[in-house]
Amino acid sequence: MFYRTVIFDLDGTLLDTLGDLAAAGNHALTAMGLPTHEVNAYRFFVGNGVPKLIERILPEMNRGEASQELALSLFRRYYAEHAMERTHPYDGIVPLLQTLKESGVQLGVLSNKDDAFTQSIIAHFFPQVMDAVLGRKEGAAPKPDPTSLQSMMAALGCSPQETLYVGDSNVDVLTAHNAGVECCGAVWGFRGQQELTSAGADALAFVPDDILSVVQTGCAANSLENTMQ
Repeated sequence: MFYRTVIFDLDGTLLDTLGDLAAAGNHALTAMGLPTHEVNAYRFFVGNGVPKLIERILPEMNRGEASQELALSLFRRYYAEHAMERTHPYDGIVPLLQTLKESGVQLGVLSNKDDAFTQSIIAHFFPQVMDAVLGRKEGAAPKPDPTSLQSMMAALGCSPQETLYVGDSNVDVLTAHNAGVECCGAVWGFRGQQELTSAGADALAFVPDDILSVVQTGCAANSLENTMQ
């Protein structure tokens, strides 16, 4: 394998979480007497952590500190009870992880989702698969700050050159590059090919199985030019 370690984003990469995130967000808005959003709109609200999601879904005139704190509390309370009602792995993710695991590749998950939610969701869908799991903790800088990715690599004993990061958004590409790591864009995710290409993803995966080729031969052998031919 070209890479010893593969670290994945969670939302829009391993799992389609959009339905549950939208339900929690719209629950908070409804409870506050505010207009809700279509589920598909949440594709562009997520990616930078729950506090930023809350800021984005609130109308501009309702983005004061008290309103954001109330919406955040309502969201977290609802999501804690309903986080896995609609959420499911993307087709092909489970066999991909099994193949990588059996090949001796270290696997990790790094997300801007609250750490408690990240831990419980990964434990539910991928028990005993991941070697490291980390969500956003209070006071920690979110992605694209590279600190969390650097800490995970240190814990796993791998260098940036031995690591591949897989994600579906410009935030993921920036996170990887800020840490000196190559990034494979997950085209099936929330943001799509154009955003990943514009952000400078080193390779693209149109289906999860494409990641195996990238892990085996490296991003250079699966460059954007090659994958789009």
